[in-house]
Amino acid sequence: MRFLLCILVFVTCTACALDGPSVEIGGKQFSVELAQTREEQALGLMYRLEMPTSHGMLFIFPTEQPRSFWMKNTRIPLDILYFDGQLKLVSVALDTPPCKISRCPSYPSNAPARYVLELNAGKVSELGVKLGDRLTIKLD
Repeated sequence: MRFLLCILVFVTCTACALDGPSVEIGGKQFSVELAQTREEQALGLMYRLEMPTSHGMLFIFPTEQPRSFWMKNTRIPLDILYFDGQLKLVSVALDTPPCKISRCPSYPSNAPARYVLELNAGKVSELGVKLGDRLTIKLD
């Protein structure tokens, strides 16, 4: 019996560890795909037809500086949240539409950012997220 209990605890803990990286903003947790390399950042969420409601993509940059994103080849509308090095929300681009033309508009941050979070469009409004709110990142 004790052996079975140990196995159950091990499997449960292993399942928790496999959940992957996540963030919390506005009292809600989101599983995130990380974009850390130049290649991952350039591809972003391009060509995706949908994203689950509790998911997002977190871009992690080595330095804090003005950032600008665009929606070329991105097929789902997004909210783009820009965070400084202290994980404070410094800028947002709400309801950015997919771009279907060759010269897509860019969505620059209003302040230097080190982290950028992309969520499905409407999430910022739904959660009541505002400038100055803090992001919590869990990488394990």
